[in-house]
Amino acid sequence: MPELRELDRKRSLELLARADVGRVVYTVDALPAVLPVPFRLGPGGVLLSAPAGSELARAVDGAVIAFEADEVDGRDGSGWFVTVLGRAQVRPAARTADPGGTVRIRIRPELVIGRCLA
Repeated sequence: MPELRELDRKRSLELLARADVGRVVYTVDALPAVLPVPFRLGPGGVLLSAPAGSELARAVDGAVIAFEADEVDGRDGSGWFVTVLGRAQVRPAARTADPGGTVRIRIRPELVIGRCLA
């Protein structure tokens, strides 16, 4: 079983910036929901997009949510994972060709937890 080693905030965010897909964790009618999403790490936090009327956009605006991304080697179990906890802000995306519109979701990292699987 791989050993878990805690990572500091700076290293955790460096690793998070390397990932392309993560999982946003939020609640719908008091039940947990997890959704894999493409994202990027920007100056204000974790940035992702969603359709304007989607369940995700409605559920997370102003809520404290979690976001997780990882990279694990299936052969030996080595790798890392980073979890970000913070308040989400939903804003209209800057120009879009989608007639229904998309929104940009920003998760401001209030707590960053990183672990390395050695």
